[in-house]
Amino acid sequence: MTQQPPTITPKLAEPKFGFNEYAERLNGRAAMIGFILMVIIEYTTNQGVLAWLGLK
Repeated sequence: MTQQPPTITPKLAEPKFGFNEYAERLNGRAAMIGFILMVIIEYTTNQGVLAWLGLK
């Protein structure tokens, strides 16, 4: 006798920490905002971010 796969997927609680879809989406959005801010800083100051931070 062959077993049938389950027909119902259990509803699992979303993890509060670690690698989950919400954390990855939030991280991507923060990276996009940071990149745009870096471009704006370079455009308005006519210097690279390293020079603006005093590292160059």
